[in-house]
Amino acid sequence: MFYHQPKKDPRKNFYMVPNAVMRLGLSAGELAVYNYLLYCEDRNTYQCYPSHRTMGEAVGLSQHTVLKHVKSLEEKCLITTERTTITLKNGKKQNGNLLYTIRPIQEAIDCFHAKQIEKAQEEYARWQTQKRLEEYDRKHGISGSSGSSL
Repeated sequence: MFYHQPKKDPRKNFYMVPNAVMRLGLSAGELAVYNYLLYCEDRNTYQCYPSHRTMGEAVGLSQHTVLKHVKSLEEKCLITTERTTITLKNGKKQNGNLLYTIRPIQEAIDCFHAKQIEKAQEEYARWQTQKRLEEYDRKHGISGSSGSSL
């Protein structure tokens, strides 16, 4: 017999992961934490506030490892974090969970490309320095492994 299931609202029962995320060089742990944040986020504000413990339990990582991946995701421009505070019944303020904001994927792509360009420029500068040293050694008759160390 064929049963009709009620139509599911995709905004409530699914979450989308941008295809570009797979081309940003993320580790498996970073992908797991990022996916969990996408899963938790409010689709209107792009924000959520799970604890490191909750994320760790959900994705099978320690709190310390989750924190490491959160910092990396911030550096890669995928998320921002803000400290929050809570007020206890006795009026005392206490640190709350971090508030995570999922940034637009284009910002992460631009950040990734900028870092790739910077890396290429550094490699080129090292290559140029090596060529200059080799030219110096050649002009001054220095050869072999005892080359100049300028």
